[in-house]
Amino acid sequence: MKLYNVLTRVVDPFVPQGNEVTVYVCGVTPYDTTHLGHIFTYHSFDVLIRYLEWQGYRVRYAQNVTDIDDDILRKAGQVNEDWRALGNRWTTRFIQDLQALNVRPPDYFPRATSVVPEIVAQVQQLLAAGVAYEAAGNVYFHVDAWPQFGQLSRLPRPEMLTIANERGNRPDDPHKRDPLDFVLWQAQAPGEPAWDSPWGPGRPGWHIECSTLSTHFLGQTVDIHGGGGDLVFPHHECEIAQAECATGRQPFVRFWLHTAMVRHQGEKMSKSLGNLIMVRDLLQNWSPDALRLYLAAHHYRDAWSYDEEELAEAEALAHKLRWALATDLPAAANSPTLDLNPIRRAFAEALANDLDTPAAVAVLSRLAETILDAAHSGQEVTAAQDTLQELGRVLGLQLDTERPEERVTAGWNEHLREFGGE
Repeated sequence: MKLYNVLTRVVDPFVPQGNEVTVYVCGVTPYDTTHLGHIFTYHSFDVLIRYLEWQGYRVRYAQNVTDIDDDILRKAGQVNEDWRALGNRWTTRFIQDLQALNVRPPDYFPRATSVVPEIVAQVQQLLAAGVAYEAAGNVYFHVDAWPQFGQLSRLPRPEMLTIANERGNRPDDPHKRDPLDFVLWQAQAPGEPAWDSPWGPGRPGWHIECSTLSTHFLGQTVDIHGGGGDLVFPHHECEIAQAECATGRQPFVRFWLHTAMVRHQGEKMSKSLGNLIMVRDLLQNWSPDALRLYLAAHHYRDAWSYDEEELAEAEALAHKLRWALATDLPAAANSPTLDLNPIRRAFAEALANDLDTPAAVAVLSRLAETILDAAHSGQEVTAAQDTLQELGRVLGLQLDTERPEERVTAGWNEHLREFGGE
């Protein structure tokens, strides 16, 4: 398999280190979920993981829940709701949406607040390494103390500061040595939740949550780490700095994968712009398979815009695939069998080529047409139907069933109980 590695800027051969592949994907901040941009990311990594499992690898997958940060506290204040209750409610909705779309659950689905002691320990390591400093109960990472800072995003420093400021950085913080320094531990503000630390009560910074969670659950070097393209800087850049300085281990991540932005009405789909297309609303009118085929029709690295006509075409394709599976015409005596090797090879090669889901969808469409044509000419198509069902599962399609896979339902239900769901 070859994957585009954002760290190297080339499509590199991906060779697992053994029979197991570790994957970490940055999860949602649980409010106003789940929109089409969210699901494009989690669908893309779902297909990647399903493909790896289809190839015989065991995948250990972690996805976090950012249950405490500035955005959560701000939203909780706006709606006058406890921050934890708000997070639980929206996380439950997120889980239900992913269940409906037959998305394989992560093996680990931790809250950021579940590893506060580990976060404190990692901050202490960074202080001991000389790349962090404490001021007024806050702890900051000093970016000038680590010359490699910027290796992932490759942005000029002025652009780094502009983007960081748009994404939560406080350049005028009087306790910082440099406006680009980022917070590892944030001192408690009046009325905010807090945890004990050697620097006083406070809470973790955003970036330290994910680097701690990923190393805690998956080990010091993760095979694949990803998320939306808007996380390259500052979030993932800062994760690298923290993890590699704390552990002295390089690389923190072997492959960095990022999904492109989804647009609507000419703008990036985002909470701040209020132009969200919600998955739950789409599922009122379209089948889960149609939505998955629609998502898969876009390569994970290509930006695209919501288009209802394309979604209608995906629904028509879902009907064709189901029709091909439902065809039950008797085969003629001594009818030739279909050669499925070229189909299987084309499908595998498509996904091995930097997860080319549009090409894989085209293979399924051709296979469905082949089945329908062969059945009407009296050929035996049972093996071809089995192949269509098998390859469809790699893309997460339900096809001839009306319910998600048992492992999807059971796995997400287990996580759901952690957030007060049933």
